[in-house]
Amino acid sequence: MTASNIISVDTLKSRLKYDEDTGIFTFIKSAGSRKKGDIAGSINQNGYVNIKINKKFYKAHRLAWLYVYGEMPDGDVDHLNHIRTDNRISNLRVVDSKTNMRNQKLNSENKSGEAGVYWHKTQKLWHSYITVNYKRIHLGAFVEFHRAVDARKSAEVLYGFHENHGKERVA
Repeated sequence: MTASNIISVDTLKSRLKYDEDTGIFTFIKSAGSRKKGDIAGSINQNGYVNIKINKKFYKAHRLAWLYVYGEMPDGDVDHLNHIRTDNRISNLRVVDSKTNMRNQKLNSENKSGEAGVYWHKTQKLWHSYITVNYKRIHLGAFVEFHRAVDARKSAEVLYGFHENHGKERVA
């Protein structure tokens, strides 16, 4: 985003009120069909809340950061609990994309229920792996499911993955 495309904190605060405890933005003034106190934004196709200001859409989690800290985040804004509509400031952190990838929810195509663990049909063994710096690291093949899970969890700690990585949603 260029500097001319970034909304100022003053403009943001003149139009919207942000509640840090709920993560919800509301309008300060009525305009057209929109009333003072109405919730701002709508959920986009990727599940994030978008808010339109001056004919431009902004992601609510980035606006929350701007509202609280006075500047647009320089990096990715990670939702710690994986809920893209939960924009409470306590649920947000600014990280680089590599760190953000270490806090992903469980892939929808996962069949084992554990990130990085799958059943190998021909070998009839549980395999465990982890991806670090775009490289897939094989952690072993195991007779027992829990051993494959333990190997994966140990690797997550070793490589600095977030404790919520691989979980669906964390309340």
